[in-house]
Amino acid sequence: QVQLVESGGGSVQTGGSLRLSCEASGRTLSYAMGWFRQAPGKERDVVATISTSGVVRNYADSVKGRFTISRDNAKNTVYLQMNSLKSEDTAIYYCAASTRSSSDYGAYAYWGQGTQVTVSS
Repeated sequence: QVQLVESGGGSVQTGGSLRLSCEASGRTLSYAMGWFRQAPGKERDVVATISTSGVVRNYADSVKGRFTISRDNAKNTVYLQMNSLKSEDTAIYYCAASTRSSSDYGAYAYWGQGTQVTVSS
């Protein structure tokens, strides 16, 4: 069983930055991790994923070059550094754990409660 707790969300102006953290209870070394987001009235979409070792990272096209996913296995924590934020990045951001790297949210068995990110001009 893995429990995930996100933090770091908030309100920021267009062009600003935020860093989200996801702290996991228990050992997460065997889990690939992902960040997803869901805007009002829209489906939950993948933002970024990272393999168990941290070597393989994948990003949604909409965030490439602006967001960076990383993990510190010693701290059981996954991060999402978000730069050059846009209004369309406004959403609830969730971290999730899976036994395999995937962009499909159905592959993720464990989810955090989400953290709100609001970007305004």
